[in-house]
Amino acid sequence: MSWLILFAAGLFEIGWAVGLKYTEGFTRLWPTLATIVSMTVSLALLGLALRTLPLGTAYAVWTGIGTIGTVVLGILLFGESSDAIRLACICLIVAGIVGLKLVTP
Repeated sequence: MSWLILFAAGLFEIGWAVGLKYTEGFTRLWPTLATIVSMTVSLALLGLALRTLPLGTAYAVWTGIGTIGTVVLGILLFGESSDAIRLACICLIVAGIVGLKLVTP
């Protein structure tokens, strides 16, 4: 169950990272509020996951999920680069997350 909670925390991390772009420097009310809510939920879920998962593993997975999702949405929503080297680096992050999951009791 902790892994599912951690995954959800990572999804909310994606939400607040992308939300920051839409706040336009915290000048837009609704995107700012949504970003703050997403930050709060993300950290709360991470805290719950840390009750049973090792800190280093949970934090690395949480940031990895956030990184992957933010890069993918940056490509899809904002036209950021999707060159082969960038995508290969994302695959390395995925491999690291899978590896951490496999070696964590």
